[in-house]
Amino acid sequence: MGFWKAKVVPRVKKLFEKDSAKKAAAAEASKSFDDSKEEIDKEFEEKKEGLQPKVLEIYEASSAEVKTAVKERTVAAVKKQGTAVSAFLEELVKIVPGAKAVSEASAKFGPALVPGPVFFLFEKVAVFLPAEEPKAPAAEEAPPAPAAPAEESSTKEKEAAVEEVKEEEEKAPAPEAAAPPPAAPATVPEPAKEAEPADPRRRLEAPPPPSHGL
Repeated sequence: MGFWKAKVVPRVKKLFEKDSAKKAAAAEASKSFDDSKEEIDKEFEEKKEGLQPKVLEIYEASSAEVKTAVKERTVAAVKKQGTAVSAFLEELVKIVPGAKAVSEASAKFGPALVPGPVFFLFEKVAVFLPAEEPKAPAAEEAPPAPAAPAEESSTKEKEAAVEEVKEEEEKAPAPEAAAPPPAAPATVPEPAKEAEPADPRRRLEAPPPPSHGL
């Protein structure tokens, strides 16, 4: 425990203090550069015409990672490619106004601690880069066919319903023929009555025929 307090803790504390001092110095360098931006812009515009071919030559000779850092201008990209970015800035010192102060700050503190000045210089470089060709748009999908009118749709639905009914009727078994009504019972004719024989007494009692005036 005594060794930790006596040896390790002081070293860690010293590192933090050194890191804090470095960040403070980097912030001061960035502020000083910001104060000179107006003068740098003026000088840049005056020399702009003759800068393009030289800047493009340095840019094209740089690595793909540096080109990405110039275009994206993010702290992550600059921090990842710190050594290559510092070398690129050293090349720009020869021709681009303000590049010397940025290169010195980058070499002393690292480009990730002075992103403002580094990105300012990258913006000046990007002015000379050729415009990227837009990517060919993906093949447009064919527009969907227009929906059929409501009336036509309704008519088709009705026709489909009629067809379904017809199919169901054809599939259904034919109904059995209705049984015929029971036949009426045959009427048996009554036998004819025989004529009764004439009564002989009635014949005797028959009145005499009328007389003709005799």
